[in-house]
Amino acid sequence: MADYPVQVFNPNTLQDLFATWSRFSNAILYAGGLEIIRKQDKRILALPGGIITLDKIDELYKIRRTERYLEIGAMVKLNQIIHLGRIVPEALRSCLKQIAGPQLRNMATIGGNLCNPLQRLDATVPMIALDAEYELRTAESSRWISAFRFSSLPGRPDLAPQELLARIRVPLEPWTFTRYRKFNRSGTSEPGGGILLIARMQKNILTDIRVIYCGRFIAREKDSETMLAGKRLPLDKKETKAFVERWRYYLSIFEANENSIFPGEGVHFNPGLSNVQILNFIESTLIHISDLF
Repeated sequence: MADYPVQVFNPNTLQDLFATWSRFSNAILYAGGLEIIRKQDKRILALPGGIITLDKIDELYKIRRTERYLEIGAMVKLNQIIHLGRIVPEALRSCLKQIAGPQLRNMATIGGNLCNPLQRLDATVPMIALDAEYELRTAESSRWISAFRFSSLPGRPDLAPQELLARIRVPLEPWTFTRYRKFNRSGTSEPGGGILLIARMQKNILTDIRVIYCGRFIAREKDSETMLAGKRLPLDKKETKAFVERWRYYLSIFEANENSIFPGEGVHFNPGLSNVQILNFIESTLIHISDLF
């Protein structure tokens, strides 16, 4: 907690934001504010010495749809995205619906969810699976970066000093099948990552499949996806087993890694338990897809 009065700045434009940020470089950006209050249990909140609010910058609230993309400003609330309905890819809507309750989703922003400085939060999974891109802005420039690259380092979004996530561009490619599951750390309500499987089928052919886990690490086994692409449905039991076994080996590589600490928390995570959950999800989902045929 700061031992001096908290300074709060309310810029109306991105230009004003960056001008303020250059003068007060230690100030933090304030979107929905959930990360600041999430773990505070006292009646009086401990706040940083300088806060730059983003709630008056209209550019960060824009939602735009083109033939190929859905573009979402970083300050758009999670429930606003859900309520857009079917124009939002099901992979993204399914994930957002499982984040907290309606009241918190009315406060939380998509940018805040993606830019959490301590851990990868829920929306990262569908953004990676859907090949989303993020526009990052500074006072002098802007750049686009893939969702995977942005989130590839645990607890460290790929943001340069005084760089802001301004908008998200989500491709609108159609996917026939979507299933998402969110994990909690054993014995707690704390997030333990999520796994998403999306697939595209034409008649009885599995033309494309993606499986992404995102939590203490990001996992996608592309060779196994290639192995199933083009297969006739229902899948043979041997094909399902081979897919699961490739993932089992793939996850064992991460489990052997000494870094089995949940990013940013300093709390030991049980990688074996998480891996079992991932494998069970993959196997049951592939069986479900086959049962549809």
